[in-house]
Amino acid sequence: MKSKFNPKRIALALMGAVAIASGAYLIAADHIDAPAVTGKASDITDFYAFQSPANSSNMVFVVNTQGLLAPSATAAAKFDAAVMLEINIDNSATKDAVEDLVLQVTFENGKVQVYGPIAPSQTGATSTLMSSAKKVEATISTYQGTPVIGNSNSVQVFAGPRDDPFFFDLDQYKKIIGGTATSFNNPGNDTFKGTNVMSVVIELPKSTLGSGTINAWATSNRKI
Repeated sequence: MKSKFNPKRIALALMGAVAIASGAYLIAADHIDAPAVTGKASDITDFYAFQSPANSSNMVFVVNTQGLLAPSATAAAKFDAAVMLEINIDNSATKDAVEDLVLQVTFENGKVQVYGPIAPSQTGATSTLMSSAKKVEATISTYQGTPVIGNSNSVQVFAGPRDDPFFFDLDQYKKIIGGTATSFNNPGNDTFKGTNVMSVVIELPKSTLGSGTINAWATSNRKI
């Protein structure tokens, strides 16, 4: 049975161009979202896309959720079975910001499942789980446990808690916005140091994404 998911703007879609034929690196971040999603499993904090450092023929996508997790709260943090994360790929020549391929990530019974990349049955605000697509699965890794990586159909996946990789000096930023400072310090103070996120990491061949360059963005979708 196909399940339908609707983002309903419960998390920010993060978008940027990724040159998959080169070593381009995309970072997008959005910590501390609107009250409806802050701290919830549907809250996307970061989206990363980059060429695999171990294999130049592969692409890596990272979607981080549930930002600002204290170490004391991380062990109890969980992915939501009613939430599907989706990595959207626009590989058209016109770069029309419409997804031509999707990677769909679901969570069930302590495991993560990744479907695709596959052409979606529909585009836009509502997504249908493409359960007939090729799938890779892994047990969700535990806090401070040995990472578990699933590998199937040349796609690898990891899901579990990680140290928040995003560096940002929020206090200095507030001073700049408030007019009491004109620039960031070097080095700055990492506001997110010591906090964790729930992370999904997917590595797959560039050849599965099309040729040339792509646009990529991540959305968080809740089952309806």
